[in-house]
Amino acid sequence: MIGRLLLFQPLFVTSVLSERIWDVWVTTWNRDYLFTSLKPAPIDFGTPGPIGDANIAVSSTFYQQMDGFGASLTDSSALVLSSLKAANSSGYWSLLYKLFDPREAESTAALSVLRIPMGASDFSASAYTFDDTWNDNTLSAFSMNSAPSYLWSTLADIKTVTPYLKLFILPWSAPAWMKTSGSLNGGQLKSGYEKTFAQYLFKCVQGMNGKGLRPYAVSLQNEPQNADSTYPTMLLPVSQAASVGQTLRTLLDSNGFTDIKIIGFEHNWDNAGTYPVQLMQQAPSAFAGSSFHCYAGSPRLQADFGRAYPLKEQWFTECTGTINTDWWRNIKWNMNNLSEPLLAQFLFVGSVGYGSRSILLWNLAGRANGDPKLPGTRSCSPGCRPVVSVDNNQWYLNEEFYVLAHSSRIVIPRERGGGFASRIGVSVTGNLASTLSVQAYRTPRANARDWLKYGIVVLNSNDSSSGWNPQPVSATIAFNGLQARYTFPVGVTTLWWYSPVQ
Repeated sequence: MIGRLLLFQPLFVTSVLSERIWDVWVTTWNRDYLFTSLKPAPIDFGTPGPIGDANIAVSSTFYQQMDGFGASLTDSSALVLSSLKAANSSGYWSLLYKLFDPREAESTAALSVLRIPMGASDFSASAYTFDDTWNDNTLSAFSMNSAPSYLWSTLADIKTVTPYLKLFILPWSAPAWMKTSGSLNGGQLKSGYEKTFAQYLFKCVQGMNGKGLRPYAVSLQNEPQNADSTYPTMLLPVSQAASVGQTLRTLLDSNGFTDIKIIGFEHNWDNAGTYPVQLMQQAPSAFAGSSFHCYAGSPRLQADFGRAYPLKEQWFTECTGTINTDWWRNIKWNMNNLSEPLLAQFLFVGSVGYGSRSILLWNLAGRANGDPKLPGTRSCSPGCRPVVSVDNNQWYLNEEFYVLAHSSRIVIPRERGGGFASRIGVSVTGNLASTLSVQAYRTPRANARDWLKYGIVVLNSNDSSSGWNPQPVSATIAFNGLQARYTFPVGVTTLWWYSPVQ
């Protein structure tokens, strides 16, 4: 163990100036360290010297402000968490704090975004919407209580842990009577039902707000190009989405919800340059931007949308791994080099680098085998891995927790009244530059005179230069004309420092 600790010892510069790295959090490939605070002696920035095997240059160029990191609270996730609460209340609350507690220096993920299905998804006990009364065009039978009570109680509990929670809401399907299939599974929104569906979504916003769960954003439809017949899905062509979005925007603006964003598309990278671009062309004032999923294409395709609409916002809202796969490979899969043939590269580094304000993974909680799922669904086979598994009234953190925590901890506000971090420019050069993937952030402060917080997340994937051979990378960090040195182990490292306002 002593030998391993030496791997993390920083190399100090001789000139001690005001900027210094105060803490380092590490997750290593072999799981010896799992989002562990090393609490080293402060690492000073000083006069620049020779660069290391890699040189990380942090710039002052600003990009998007972040909304945060998180996952989806499906009915199944809420059921698993609620069952844990009933059987092991102390374990339940310790898990919620592990996931959401934003207090500075805690070894918690400080998640700040949850995506909430409005009605059933492929991870529900049964199929339902909030108005399943046939041909109820006035929506007089609409009721948020169609959702299981444990969804609302779990959300209420989470809100007591963090003041920073942002809720993204969206349906997997309109009510069956609004659809060509006459079923929640598959089909398309009927022509002429665009205004009724917009009213339905508006009632979802009102209902959430009435429960003290005001949404941050609403999407019109999960995966509007997916018509899977084994769970709630719905096709929503661009022209219909534009009409629904315009009506919904008017309803929101006329009823005190001007702050709530409408997000378009909510589907895979491969069509980032078509559907969402066409949607913005047809209804530019209705939508704040578009969100993306990882199941086809690659994050660099987000640039197609960004080039067409550089002032529109982007989010990344769904990706999942599968059970019984390699832990370290999954860490890299999420952080940097996704090698699955149907997936792509650079999720946590690349999707943010192409403009995403959030990274959300799929189920927040579930069983270790990927259950519970909607009976009869063919989705998520052999099993989707949640952020945290709960079995036998105990919880276990999966690799998704660690990749979320390493980034979320940097972007969360430093204190009440402060803002979320913005992505800033960063580049990597040197002999081993290709082994490091880096993202950098700057966090504003509540008091304008307080020093700003800077942070970087670094993936060292230097594990196979000649077969399996994990090796640390001795790096320099260039910032504001100064330099610090750190040796990064194979794994993920988060470190941060403070610097006075320039």
